[in-house]
Amino acid sequence: MAGNIKKHGDSADCALVAVPDNQRMSKGSLTMAWWAICSAMFWLVVSATLAMNFGTQNAIIGLLLSVVSYAAINGVIARYAIKSGLSVALFSRVLFGRNGAALATLIFFATAIYYSVFEGSVIAIAIHDYVSGLTLNQAYLLVVLYSVPLVFGSVQTWLDKLNGVLLPLYLIGLIAVVVMAVGEYGYSAAWLEMGPQSGPVSNGWWNCFTYFMGVWILMMYTWDYARFGRKEDANYHATFNFGLPFYIFTFLINGLVGIFLAATIPTQGGLSEVSVVLAIVELMGVWGLLFVWVSQTRINTANFFMAASNMQAFFSRFGLASVPYMVWAVAVGVVVYALMLLNVFSYILQALAYQSIFVVAWVAIALAHIFSPKYAQLFDGKLEYQQDRVTSFNPCGLSAWFFAAGLGIVLLNVDAGALASYSAPVTFISAFCAYWLLLGNAKRSWFIRASCC
Repeated sequence: MAGNIKKHGDSADCALVAVPDNQRMSKGSLTMAWWAICSAMFWLVVSATLAMNFGTQNAIIGLLLSVVSYAAINGVIARYAIKSGLSVALFSRVLFGRNGAALATLIFFATAIYYSVFEGSVIAIAIHDYVSGLTLNQAYLLVVLYSVPLVFGSVQTWLDKLNGVLLPLYLIGLIAVVVMAVGEYGYSAAWLEMGPQSGPVSNGWWNCFTYFMGVWILMMYTWDYARFGRKEDANYHATFNFGLPFYIFTFLINGLVGIFLAATIPTQGGLSEVSVVLAIVELMGVWGLLFVWVSQTRINTANFFMAASNMQAFFSRFGLASVPYMVWAVAVGVVVYALMLLNVFSYILQALAYQSIFVVAWVAIALAHIFSPKYAQLFDGKLEYQQDRVTSFNPCGLSAWFFAAGLGIVLLNVDAGALASYSAPVTFISAFCAYWLLLGNAKRSWFIRASCC
């Protein structure tokens, strides 16, 4: 099947097949492509928000725990994705069957579209604020019109080069905004003492840590990027590119800067990505706008690419496998623009809360599958993922997935104050254990069609 990958222009069509060795990327290229994820106003704002709600010390503890857990899990995922060359969509066939896998792919591309809407809106609002003659809807359209062509190429073609150029600009901008904030407002250690007016929150660190479980979609992003890594570079990617250094910068350094800026720069209204962006543009002028554009464009190359490639994989299930990746990239742009115009952000946030539970369960099941020796014993070390061989619905993965996700959603809704913070951890543990037990008693016929047994 590897030989069916189309060349440049449709190179991203490898979403439908395992990435062969001759399509793998060098260490530097894959690093530059992946590190697009590290630059987003979201990482600054979410840390600042947690510090305001739970205290700076609790936020920092939560960030540190998230750095360690993300690095550990993504190290395992990166090694397996590199070894197999499979995408999330293809690997999900192994776990859930060809029809069951469609749900995983749907959740993936829908979530990536939601994040494209959020991050794209941040750029649009910054442009609209700075260029008074441009309406907000026109700014939305402008952002979509330049974002879609950026992902016409794939990870292997030029996303690495684009983000390699933009990364130094982001780093310079991050330093510059801190220096200018100190120059304009002075330095105060008050940012280290941020917290709710009501006083310390018990188990605040736990709330901060579990909040970051809500963005475990990054584990899926890791999988779909890591599969392009060369097998001889697996240690590098597991320990550095997708490991501690990446999350120290993405979560901890960005988070500390976000907390400092929130305590230093006055913002109008409540703290949000938009209020922080507008404050930065007001502080730095056109250079602030450039910084916002660089940060949000980098993250949105990843969002748009993941949305388009997984939309392609999803609809290939319905007889549209011949439709090239470029068409799906345009389709993503149309959907993103429509959602921006509809202003459905509150509904998107609610959807993301539920989808994150399914994502956490997916990650747990994937890890259980990787660690368990049972599947390798059943199939002599071979991965059965071809659409014409796998079953329609795999009772092993689907039972564990829906059981754990259902449990998590119940906890999410029973008592938002006391139990909601346990929904993601309980989902993870129950999904891992359920799949491990079911896999231990699995039959070959659960995974592949009877005619293939």
